[in-house]
Amino acid sequence: MNIEPDETMLIGQWVLKDGRLVADDVNMRIVALTKSHLLEIGRDASGWLTLYRDPNDGRLWELDYPQSELHGGGPTSFASDIARRSAPEISSKLRTK
Repeated sequence: MNIEPDETMLIGQWVLKDGRLVADDVNMRIVALTKSHLLEIGRDASGWLTLYRDPNDGRLWELDYPQSELHGGGPTSFASDIARRSAPEISSKLRTK
């Protein structure tokens, strides 16, 4: 599983299925990418922000939980354009691996 060169943002959602909130396909893809493809660079002290590098093209990807007020942190979002613009700021807050 790879990230396409023209992709800059993946936004997961929770959807109602059989009376339960479950992760949608985008959210499941984000999880799969973080487990099997991307390289974790580090995370902030809270654990809510994680920075990854795509080994295919070197892009930085910021994993975030924009609806963190929801139980379990809510669905995830993944952005490469945000990470590139703010990489120095993010990196200063991360505990690197």
